[in-house]
Amino acid sequence: MNIVISVSGKGGAGKTTVAALLLKLLLERTERSILVVDADPATNLPDVLGVPVAKTVGMVEAEFRRKIDDGTIPPSMTKDTLLEAWVHGVLVEGPRFDLLAMGRSEGEGCYCPVNYILSKVVDALSRNYDVVLMDMEAGLEHLSRRTDRDVDVMLIVTDPSKMGLQTAARINELAREVHISFKRMVLVGNLFPVSMEQELRGHAAKVGLEFGGIIPADPAVAEYNMRGTPLLGLPSDSPSVVAAAKLSSSIGLL
Repeated sequence: MNIVISVSGKGGAGKTTVAALLLKLLLERTERSILVVDADPATNLPDVLGVPVAKTVGMVEAEFRRKIDDGTIPPSMTKDTLLEAWVHGVLVEGPRFDLLAMGRSEGEGCYCPVNYILSKVVDALSRNYDVVLMDMEAGLEHLSRRTDRDVDVMLIVTDPSKMGLQTAARINELAREVHISFKRMVLVGNLFPVSMEQELRGHAAKVGLEFGGIIPADPAVAEYNMRGTPLLGLPSDSPSVVAAAKLSSSIGLL
């Protein structure tokens, strides 16, 4: 059965790390087809995974708008279909997973058209994959723009900070306010000491979120990030990988 996992939370909480850990486990323990979507304009996930990306959705959208403005694309042409084809062209296809990077729009004006097209493309692409893993942008904007629709499990990542916990609670509230339906909304603590697990569990219950566990501070993750080594190569017995395996099992990913 297809499953769409979205990883959200405040900036710096560790969303990209959690997404990379989940992908590592999927690659090692399953044969499922996987689409990874970096929906964060910062586009950090390809570097963390060691996947070169030549073009992003934002770059394509900016180029497309320039061609509309200079008349290269005639008004009579069906623009949505053409732009969707261009976006499909930036999909990086790998032997075990495919990657779509959203990036940042280079032109002036509203960023919303990129999100709209991305939503359409991901919806179409996701039918071809067993798993869609989305690393979302920081904060709340992706929810207010409804780029998280049709998600089965929303993982909300928080670090051990008041701001992280407040952002997690607000994401839960905003999802309800804009009527986005998730099958499960799961709070995950990143860089949390084991001694704080019960406290985080209590916070999850207080704000109405399922508790998914904690990812402890892992020296190997820090070392790999400092050296620019892809996290997919982390040892299977690393504390972060072991913890991510428990999380994966709890949400039905493994």
